[in-house]
Amino acid sequence: MEATMTIPVEDLGPCETPRKCTHDYRVNCNNCRLSSLCLPLALCSDDVDKLDDIVQRGKPLQKGEHLYEEGGAFTSVYAVRSGAIKAYRVTDDGREQVTGFYFPGEILGMDGISKNNHACSARALETSAVCEIPFSSLEDLSTKMPNLQRHFFQLMSREITEDQQLITLLSKNTAEERIAALMLSISSRNARRKLSATRFRLPMSRIDIGNYLGLTVETVSRVFSRMQKLEILQVSNKEIDILDVKGLQDIANIVIED
Repeated sequence: MEATMTIPVEDLGPCETPRKCTHDYRVNCNNCRLSSLCLPLALCSDDVDKLDDIVQRGKPLQKGEHLYEEGGAFTSVYAVRSGAIKAYRVTDDGREQVTGFYFPGEILGMDGISKNNHACSARALETSAVCEIPFSSLEDLSTKMPNLQRHFFQLMSREITEDQQLITLLSKNTAEERIAALMLSISSRNARRKLSATRFRLPMSRIDIGNYLGLTVETVSRVFSRMQKLEILQVSNKEIDILDVKGLQDIANIVIED
């Protein structure tokens, strides 16, 4: 049976839109609106305070600015607080290969844990605020807070699973299925942040989408146009409206015949 990217149906309903993020680097873990995504819910207030003591918050990254670079020393993991980050590697022939997109409430930088060097680079797709969590301090704190340790094991497991899903997506699925799966993934991730699951702006370019999914820019544009004609998506530059969630889910698993 062919593996497919699984998107929980309950994540795809309409959601209340929260207040606009201000990229405020003075925020702390107790008042951050994303704490339920970054932190294990079982942490008590005192434990959150201990975690907050080790978190470093600088000024936002500007579009195109690197958070870290491939081969650089691994010292920290990062939680995206606002904006979006693109992870990528440089191939032997000098080409950029996009390996992932990270949105608010998501953790990145764990690629450096095994060899103490980052296996990829991370660059801001737009103005983005991040929380830096020094890994040595996190390790010490995790030994005293089992719930925190388990939470980061779960995050690492999720990243492994998503890598496996991407491999399946690139090796077996059609262009329509790949793009439909990506739109559903973004929809689901928006829903977890209490944003609209059916109306959102893509932070990445079509070039990045094509690079990530193994498609040409022309193919990405053609598929978007086709989905718009089928009244499954409404596409206006980077603005996406999902008009038919069920239709998009069907495309993610069924080849569209010409």
